[in-house]
Amino acid sequence: MSFLDTRHKKKSFTLTTLLLSALLLLLFYIGLTYLDPPIENGIAVNFGTMDFGSGEVQPKEKVRSEPREVPTPAEPQEQVEEPVQPKEAVVEEAPVEKVLTSDDTETIKLRQQQEAKRKAEEEAEKAKAEAERIAQEKREAEERKRQEEEAKKNNIDALIGGIGKSDGTTTGSEGDDDRAGDKGQPDGDPYATSYYGGGPGGGDVGTVGYGLKGRKLLDSKIVRQDCNEEGRVVVRIYVDQSGKVVKAEPGIQGTLNAAPCLLEAAEKTALTYKWNSDGDAKPQQIGFIVIVFKLGQ
Repeated sequence: MSFLDTRHKKKSFTLTTLLLSALLLLLFYIGLTYLDPPIENGIAVNFGTMDFGSGEVQPKEKVRSEPREVPTPAEPQEQVEEPVQPKEAVVEEAPVEKVLTSDDTETIKLRQQQEAKRKAEEEAEKAKAEAERIAQEKREAEERKRQEEEAKKNNIDALIGGIGKSDGTTTGSEGDDDRAGDKGQPDGDPYATSYYGGGPGGGDVGTVGYGLKGRKLLDSKIVRQDCNEEGRVVVRIYVDQSGKVVKAEPGIQGTLNAAPCLLEAAEKTALTYKWNSDGDAKPQQIGFIVIVFKLGQ
């Protein structure tokens, strides 16, 4: 044989064969032994003389005993359980989607139109209210302006003693000023050439005129000028409730000669004036005094 071509292979083959043969013999006689089960003679029964018993000590002989009546325990009454009715399960219905129809579409369009109309009406009302507010503000501004002009006019009339306003019945205009009106004194002569007069000064040393609404002149003096000037000086005076001139401002509108010496003499003259007291008058009532200076006087 080709696989036993050498001495070593032959020796190994022989040794392996012997070992396997010896192993098989050992298994056949030793490892494969069969044991028969023991013969059974029936079931063993415990020793006893009664059909009942308890405990763990086994007697070797018969036990002495006599029968006794054992009370039979009362049978427990059966409790009848009421059947529990099962609760009905509430099945929630799934929401049904509403399918828009042509009627719903028309309703939506109608609502949109109504909403647009309502918004347009609101905008129109807002615009109208805004226009009315602007018109009201304009009217109020015009009324304020008219009242301011009226107040200015009244102040001017009060400044000159109210002679700028007359309640006469005839019409006409006469005087040497730029304003329309009948210049002069209410008790004067319509044919006289002087527009100022009256008062205790007379016509010798300066012709004097005055105006203080509602007040009567009680006393006055004439202060002569220190220069050789002539002309008319108008003085604004402030009179308190006692009738005293507390302030004098010479050289106001209507003055024809504003020489300092004439203004000084006119101011001193105005401060000498004394009017009747009036508790109902303003704390400082405004009036005027007109002094006409002549040369050398």
